[in-house]
Amino acid sequence: MREPHGLQQSAQELVATAADVLERVRGRSPRVHCITNSVAQAFTANVLLALGARPSMTLSGEEIGAFVAASDALLVNLGTFDAERRAATETALDAAEDEGLPWVLDPVLIDRSPMRAAYAKALLVRAPQAVRLNGSEFAALAGAAPEPGAVQHAAREASTVIGLTGKVDLVTDGTRLVTLENGDALMDRVTGMGCVASALVAACLAVEGDALAASVAALLGLGISGEVAAERANGPGSFAAAILDALHRLDRETLIARARVQ
Repeated sequence: MREPHGLQQSAQELVATAADVLERVRGRSPRVHCITNSVAQAFTANVLLALGARPSMTLSGEEIGAFVAASDALLVNLGTFDAERRAATETALDAAEDEGLPWVLDPVLIDRSPMRAAYAKALLVRAPQAVRLNGSEFAALAGAAPEPGAVQHAAREASTVIGLTGKVDLVTDGTRLVTLENGDALMDRVTGMGCVASALVAACLAVEGDALAASVAALLGLGISGEVAAERANGPGSFAAAILDALHRLDRETLIARARVQ
């Protein structure tokens, strides 16, 4: 794994690094174990496959430890907050820690449930390499409005990288702050789009030791693929299929030409 990139990277350098990371995902086909929202499982698996990663999703307490140990990264998504997934999460995190694997926390809908929010805060103590969430979820997790300064502070406090997604995405490790302006409104009309963003962060973490670079690569690749898909789609149904095709076909030239990064 590589150490964090220099703090003074230009936008052009960040985009080039993102292209490198996505190429490594395709070249290495990392295994990503996903504990995720039951509504989004199939779509998440297909997105990972489209990019070149290999997903697994078992929740069985008898085998999840072995699956995680044989993986390259782990996603913990709280979208379906049932007892089975909570038990699976504890076993999976123990295995990830034993193997030194990177993992991503996606605290889905913690703004709706105090119990879910408390559990997400407990998981944050276990030091995920990255957290991917939206503005409402950030406010519930950090107790602050999702403004750049607050997001940077929260990342520093937790010693993690936060990817805050919305109309404009913010990615920070507490020191570096990157804004991404790619994406399309149709991405809000397909269930599980946030879940797949988090899974892509995990896939990129499997091949890139700098969690900020991995998060930027995942969110930039997804946002640009969303734009390409929207140009071909007639609505949410065709868009869901088109974004898989766009991710599969995304190349370095398209990424560099379309990236809007600061």
